[in-house]
Amino acid sequence: MSERSPALADFLAQLPFQLDAFQEAAIAALEAGRSVVVCAPTGSGKTLIGEYAIHRALTRQQRVFYTTPLKALSNQKWRDFQQQFGAEQVGLLTGDVSINRDAPILVMTTEIFRNMLYGTPIGEVGTSLAGVEVVVLDECHYMNDRQRGTVWEESIIYCPKDIQLVALSATIANGEQLTDWIQSVHGEAELIYSDWRPIPLHFYFCNGKGLFPLLDGQRKRLNPKLHGQSELRRRGGKRDFLSIRYVVSQLQQRDMLPAIYFIFSRRGCDQAVQEVLGMNLLTQAEQQALAERVEAFWVQHQDIVAPEMIVPLYQGIAAHHAGVLPVVKTLVETLFQEGLIKLVFATETLAAGINMPARTTVISTLSKRTDSGHRLLTASEFLQMAGRAGRRGMDTVGHVVTLQTPFEGAHEAAFLATAAPDPLMSQFTPSYGMVLNLLQRHTLEEARELVERSFGQYLATLQLTPQRQAIAQLETELQTVQQRLAGIDRQQLAQYQKLRERLRQDQRLLKILEQQAEQERAQALLPFMMAVPAGTWLHIKSPLREHPPLAAVLCQPVAGAGQLPHWLCLAADGRLRVVGIDDILGVYPDRPPCDRLPPLPEAMKLRLGESYPCHGADHYLGPLPDLPPVLAAPEVAAQAAKIADLEAKLSQLQGRLPQNIHSLLRLVRREERLQTELRDRQQKLHQQSQRHWEQFLALIAALQDFGGLNDLTPTPLGEMAAALRGENELWLALALASGELDDLPPHLLAAAVAALVTETPRSDSWCNYPIPSEVEERLAALSPIRRRLFQVQRRHGIIFPLWYEWDLIGLVEQWALGTPWNELCAQTNLDAGDIVRLLRRTLDFLAQIPHAPHTSPQLRQSAQQARYLLDRFPVNDLLEGVELEAATV
Repeated sequence: MSERSPALADFLAQLPFQLDAFQEAAIAALEAGRSVVVCAPTGSGKTLIGEYAIHRALTRQQRVFYTTPLKALSNQKWRDFQQQFGAEQVGLLTGDVSINRDAPILVMTTEIFRNMLYGTPIGEVGTSLAGVEVVVLDECHYMNDRQRGTVWEESIIYCPKDIQLVALSATIANGEQLTDWIQSVHGEAELIYSDWRPIPLHFYFCNGKGLFPLLDGQRKRLNPKLHGQSELRRRGGKRDFLSIRYVVSQLQQRDMLPAIYFIFSRRGCDQAVQEVLGMNLLTQAEQQALAERVEAFWVQHQDIVAPEMIVPLYQGIAAHHAGVLPVVKTLVETLFQEGLIKLVFATETLAAGINMPARTTVISTLSKRTDSGHRLLTASEFLQMAGRAGRRGMDTVGHVVTLQTPFEGAHEAAFLATAAPDPLMSQFTPSYGMVLNLLQRHTLEEARELVERSFGQYLATLQLTPQRQAIAQLETELQTVQQRLAGIDRQQLAQYQKLRERLRQDQRLLKILEQQAEQERAQALLPFMMAVPAGTWLHIKSPLREHPPLAAVLCQPVAGAGQLPHWLCLAADGRLRVVGIDDILGVYPDRPPCDRLPPLPEAMKLRLGESYPCHGADHYLGPLPDLPPVLAAPEVAAQAAKIADLEAKLSQLQGRLPQNIHSLLRLVRREERLQTELRDRQQKLHQQSQRHWEQFLALIAALQDFGGLNDLTPTPLGEMAAALRGENELWLALALASGELDDLPPHLLAAAVAALVTETPRSDSWCNYPIPSEVEERLAALSPIRRRLFQVQRRHGIIFPLWYEWDLIGLVEQWALGTPWNELCAQTNLDAGDIVRLLRRTLDFLAQIPHAPHTSPQLRQSAQQARYLLDRFPVNDLLEGVELEAATV
């Protein structure tokens, strides 16, 4: 950087190290007034770019919004920035929590930022964004997240263009596309890409023989020494499972602790903790320091924390997953960063943004269960976990250990370790809230323009380029064919083609009728043939198709291949023939029999269809008798006449058409195929390119069905739904607008609300607290509304959930009534973390009700009181002494 601004010079002077090249490039882009997309590995120092944006804003007396995808990450950033910039300079806004919201540095969830943008016409700076010069979008790769991705795209689309964006992302394969999209919808942006890690990663593979380097010396292929060993997994059996104590001992012997050991199930993490208890992982000094910290925590929180969660901490071992009480997770994160916890067994959620680097990460399995079945980890999932290895300023390398399992071996591990990152995909999905918020301030055409600016639409446009090219090629080819058919009487050609098709159909029908007539004739003649004597005159089929029948004399029956016999005949063409019942067209026992029969030639084989010349045939046959003609069955004759008539018409029409009629017909068929393929491709292109807008229109239709929209104008119900946040804002608004919840006291309102926002629990979940009878009645009254909404959504192809889960709401009522935490936990098999999440989801929605328009004063007051009943430790685990403000946007 040649010329440095005073803010930059002051910032650099405070750093104890030199900037890395990608950090310099990103700061230079910011200084030039451009937004930046920074794609770099986990732990490489991306956050420093956001910190510079904060420092510069403070110097200029401006504001910065720092957004994260998770409340836990927002809480962590809030604490970090308080220490770095001063408590008075930093605020927090996470939906149910609002602290110092007018501070120059405001940390928030990305959803809150999006909701702020909803409050003003798109592109304009409302009062909530006054003075904001930069918005930092931390963990921007969360745009891949199915539930949260839409919020990120909306935030970028709606953000005023004079605000710089700092998008911080893990490495992705399509950073150029993300940057190009941001530039197209927001303003000038620059991609800063780096795959350099300040702490390089070394990959290992652990099996029953020990711990080995996973890759070769070039770190591009599998270590040749592991080629044969990986085949052992195919034998199956328990011997392929490595004990966790064995793996940890391998790490301890090589001084590779502290480590994060990833296991993809809560139960697996908890069982792993129990398995390694008793292992000596700490020095005496570490044991003493850790005991003091844990003891102080236990004294302060023994009324809420179960002893089994505390005991392993004394040994430097912990579990970290969604079932752990949040305050315990915060303690584990702190002690781990201080080096006092040596081993954390964690689910992959720990890899998502929480600042908790380790010397080593262990990835226990390379596959996971998903809604669509069991699959190998993606490269990004693997790298996200692997990237937690290596502590800057503490380690020279980070260690990533993969394990032999019955299902995966070294080959799979090497594939993931050398794979390129996955591309960032769009999860953009319109919602009821999006529709209503856009239509409150924009016309339908303006809303469409905003929807079509999504990253999903951008990617679809790129991905559909081959489809558009194929359509253009088909259109060109179709035009060429139609030019060659120009000047042709298409009506006569179509008539000719129709007549030919009718002729083909009638010929097929004639064949069927002939077969049926032949079967009937054979059935009628068989009794005669079984009884008539030799010398009887017959009519048999000519071996030459289209030739008339042959007169013949029955010589003798011969054995057939099945139950029916065959017959040896002397035909009028002078040959002896072996015929079956299907070859016989007529039997004439009333005609004088032939009394001179030829002898059977010795060389002749008596098989069906065989024939042999008969010397002296005329002598044996004599003068042929006058046999009646063989007439076709009436239906066969009628069909044959119909065909003859069609052939005559066809011949007459053909004389009026060009001589190359068959070439023209091939062109017509080609034209039809091209038109069919073109329609199919155009239809698919429309569906794929207009998918988001079609979803938007479907939501409009559903809202109109329920009175949320009057034409395209939000009604009071629609305005209420627009102010709510949830997975199905219309369902929540219908429940609030029904009046069923209005007069419930606060503790019962909290229970009722929990049923509307709680996801379906595990089938084995239980709670000893009964469902409050009054709440049960009110929820039952909502059932017809829910049923009708379900039907409307299904009709319009909308798949948003309509939560209606009653089983656990007794927990919410009891917590609102003041039941102590440990007593509450004893009445359910839910993990403590799950109870907190249930209560926080309830709390979050209760906090929205007082600020939703058109709700009754009684409901607003009851929701406010219910919120205060629920919002106490450990549900609210922020620093004590912090005064919470009204959590509105």
